[in-house]
Amino acid sequence: MPRFPKFPEGIAAPFPDAPQPPADDDLTLTPALYLHRSQVALKGRGAVTNLRGRYESVSREEFDDGWEPVRFAGAGQGGQDSDEGGGGDEPPRLKTIVTEETAKSIISRNTSPDLPFSLSLNPYRGCEHGCVYCFARPSHSYLGLSPGLDFESRLTAKTNAPELLLRELAKPSYVPDTITVGINTDAYQPIERELKLTRRLLQILHDCGNPVALITKSSLIERDIDLLAAMAARRQAIAAVTITTLDAGIARTLEPRAATPSRRLRVIRTLAEAGIPVSVSIAPVIPFITEPDLERVMEAAIEAGAGQAGYIVLRLPWEVSPLFRQWLQAHFPERAARVMNRIQDMRGGKDYDADFATRMRGTGVWADLLHQRFEKASKRLGISHRNRAFATLDASQFRRPLAVPAPREQAQRNSGQLDLF
Repeated sequence: MPRFPKFPEGIAAPFPDAPQPPADDDLTLTPALYLHRSQVALKGRGAVTNLRGRYESVSREEFDDGWEPVRFAGAGQGGQDSDEGGGGDEPPRLKTIVTEETAKSIISRNTSPDLPFSLSLNPYRGCEHGCVYCFARPSHSYLGLSPGLDFESRLTAKTNAPELLLRELAKPSYVPDTITVGINTDAYQPIERELKLTRRLLQILHDCGNPVALITKSSLIERDIDLLAAMAARRQAIAAVTITTLDAGIARTLEPRAATPSRRLRVIRTLAEAGIPVSVSIAPVIPFITEPDLERVMEAAIEAGAGQAGYIVLRLPWEVSPLFRQWLQAHFPERAARVMNRIQDMRGGKDYDADFATRMRGTGVWADLLHQRFEKASKRLGISHRNRAFATLDASQFRRPLAVPAPREQAQRNSGQLDLF
């Protein structure tokens, strides 16, 4: 009976949270029987498992010991949700849950030397786009949730974000500067269609004359062209559209609920035709997965109307590393070791190095080669780096809001006191 194969050097076991394989003298199980339930990719989701956060002390994982065929509880015919508790051959569909949050603050400030902005704003926690590589996934650990499937299915909406922004802009201590919206999670993810928090935030920035920068993978940004075009005419708005690859099949597994690559190219064209400066963000560049498309993405984006371009090498901080490894094993098992070895070549032998000087580009021969390819393509296409667009924005036209709403909690207290009369 065959023994368990050893995993290639430089790549973790495909099921890092599962129990360890039996010892060499225990030949009662085979790799075919040792199947991890959670390792089945879910349709429309990026993460493969609900990997526990780094602050959790207990981990629970289901696995099949080979005694019975794998059946998924709660899955009906064809993998559909079922209230009857029956099993199925497909994993159950994962529903999205949105929780409302009354936030205490809304503007985040950073002094990172490798970022072109110092102020950012995120109306949502978690992101339904489900991009498996998202550097924001570890932030879900702070909420006691998983950076895996929880990050893309258990979302939080900061419903008082517009009121907080108004109060922030009205403070005498506020110094007008570009606010980047949606840098942590996409401000135009699917729940924005109903909640419209990003729209309300943009309206405030438009009315106050405060510059804004946006980055998205969604076509929903076209809804707000009326505001963005008016701000762009005053040199107060720029946008970036992220395109990782032109291969729709890879994009479907890598960023399952984002717009297709062809649709994002159409977004670039629409924004450019409206007079809004738009750039393409090729992020992340994943060796042997999206890396071959680098020049083709640049060419297609420039043809669509992008004026600038930028790229970022794949980053794997904290829990993103095991989640990405699981994704590789689920979708590209034949090249998983090769991809991870190349990533480690660019990170000094590690999965990730957070040094400000190198975290966006990496180091070594392969990082230098990517940089040369990008620079030569930029020169050939006549474009500049997208980060330079921030210097073109004008904050001198800022006007402080005259009317500022009371904090929501205070308004609720006042309402309760009036009820007494």
